[in-house]
Amino acid sequence: MNRIGVFTSGGDSPGMNACIRAVVRTAAFHQVEVIGIKRGYQGLIENEMTLLNVKDVGNIIQYGGTILKTARSAEFLTSEGRQKAFQNIKNAGIDGLVCIGGNGTYAGADVFYKEYGVPSIGAPGTIDNDLFGTDYTIGFDTAVNTAMDAIDKIRDTADSHNRVFFIEVMGRDSGFIALYSGISGGAEGILVPEIMSDYDDLIKQFNDKSKRKKDFSIIIVAEGETEGNAFEIADKFKKQFTHFDIRVSVLGHIQRGGKPTVNDRILASTLGSAAVESLLNGETSQCVGIVNQELKLTSFQDAINQHKKISQNMWRLSQILSA
Repeated sequence: MNRIGVFTSGGDSPGMNACIRAVVRTAAFHQVEVIGIKRGYQGLIENEMTLLNVKDVGNIIQYGGTILKTARSAEFLTSEGRQKAFQNIKNAGIDGLVCIGGNGTYAGADVFYKEYGVPSIGAPGTIDNDLFGTDYTIGFDTAVNTAMDAIDKIRDTADSHNRVFFIEVMGRDSGFIALYSGISGGAEGILVPEIMSDYDDLIKQFNDKSKRKKDFSIIIVAEGETEGNAFEIADKFKKQFTHFDIRVSVLGHIQRGGKPTVNDRILASTLGSAAVESLLNGETSQCVGIVNQELKLTSFQDAINQHKKISQNMWRLSQILSA
């Protein structure tokens, strides 16, 4: 394998640049060229490629976002789009791909290999931490710290005005950000899509006469919560507790940006390097991850089809500490 391609796809996450840097530097160590592909699968189709050397990835480890840009490509879902992408890969002399992204990125690489035999290794880049095959995904730690910092600031004003704040964090299908930021931010309630009875439990907690009464409260809501978004839940809550002064804050895309934390920089560097060496060792259709502090390869199919669950111990801890 003499030349590999690297791209970022789907939602951006802090640490993607650190991962790109590790890919280029590890490839250079093994005397392999790297082609940077702009805008993910769409860049493959539109032939947006550039040669990356060690100098090109200098001074990027500390930046959020991705220097290769990212996009979601509807065209790559078609056989015609994948044919264009393959022809461009062939013309560029690319022997394998490192794909940094989430489930959709893995699914695209898996189909691409089955149709055209292009070897691919995935690196888990998503703030949601919802990918099977790794304890943590690139960007999750930074997103949680960003959310926690915002919660700390909102707590100050909630305390000053004796208000109940419903704070919505990202997590369309996953409650990891809500759970971790809720525990670390001292929330009195956490609502996640994985727990169907969480709103009922919240109501019981506020109705429980034996619970200590607080002058203010912070409730964290994952955006994919089954009861609805933070505004809908706050309206519902207000009808049951009319005496509370209630406010809603949606953190939104602030969670995607910012300088990656130490943990995300090390994780991204480790996985980017491992992705290159896995390709060079003949692996394909696998994603790299860290499980119990050990490097692990997981097939694309397992990563796509198996659902990563939140820890029941962590959920129980959140219930105990919110009392």
